[in-house]
Amino acid sequence: MNEYLVDVNNERLSFFTPAGEVKALNDVTFHMKTGEVLGIVGESGSGKSVTAYSLLGIVPHPGRMLGGTLMFNGQRLDTMSEKQMESVRGNQISIIFQDPMTSLNPVFTIGSQIVEAIRLHTGKQKRTAWARAVEMLNLVGISEPEKRMRQFPHKLSGGMRQRVMIAMALVCEPKLLIADEPTTALDVTIQAQILELMQSLRKSLGMAIILITHDLGVVASMCEKIAVMYAGRIVEYGTTDEVFYCPRHEYTRGLLNSKPLLDDDAKQNLTPIPGAPIDMLNPPAGCSFAPRCGSCMKICVRETPPASEFSDTHYSLCWLNQKAVFETAGKDEAR
Repeated sequence: MNEYLVDVNNERLSFFTPAGEVKALNDVTFHMKTGEVLGIVGESGSGKSVTAYSLLGIVPHPGRMLGGTLMFNGQRLDTMSEKQMESVRGNQISIIFQDPMTSLNPVFTIGSQIVEAIRLHTGKQKRTAWARAVEMLNLVGISEPEKRMRQFPHKLSGGMRQRVMIAMALVCEPKLLIADEPTTALDVTIQAQILELMQSLRKSLGMAIILITHDLGVVASMCEKIAVMYAGRIVEYGTTDEVFYCPRHEYTRGLLNSKPLLDDDAKQNLTPIPGAPIDMLNPPAGCSFAPRCGSCMKICVRETPPASEFSDTHYSLCWLNQKAVFETAGKDEAR
């Protein structure tokens, strides 16, 4: 039996547009056990959301998976039919989308939308489903849940709409929750409440969470492991402590250096990452980060770096790590 709840190996996925092939995912590999929280970070367009959407089988046209395997709870997702995926999607794997206002249907009440989700996946009668919906709204901290059930989405604040989305995602008690930028556009107070709620529900339900975000502060407080993505690749992967305190990729260092430190009394100059993300229609031959890297070497431009492993949980795709290995080996031989 597979020890992992989520087991993604060498996933390759492209979008075939009129302008050419966009290689959105290039050999993406990661594993998760039951109850783990994985943070996927990176700039817009790095492949974070596409990685998550592929697990649900909702990658939009003209996206197509070209290679690799997607395993979940011992089932192979990438070979399932749409009918088979319907039994997984929303029932075993749920998602909280980035913008709750566009994810909720404005012409239906909150209650009707949650009840529909419950009946679709469980077959419960309407009255039982209504009681379950009220229970879930109460669980996620919404006051007067019976009243909110009869209201339309525009009547609720952003934080309350996000809580409704969490309630809908958790109503079937999934084994995996995907949270795509769950705190975007929320103020810091509501953001803290949403994250605390997710942690509490994770512990009570024992579910795993994939947290997609660009906010390193959220990652530090929520996640056990981090996957740093750039141009469709996981360029660094490790535990939160390994990535934050011992980053091994120049892109990871750039992300950390561009974040302000609240406990620093002195005036600080943030160091932005130079340049712009690469053109995915015409990616460079070597390391995708080479055009923006201040430590770029000749080999970085020519060849894609191999994975350098630093522990059982920590690896990085950067030629500088290979250079350090070569230099250490040379010193040992000189002795």
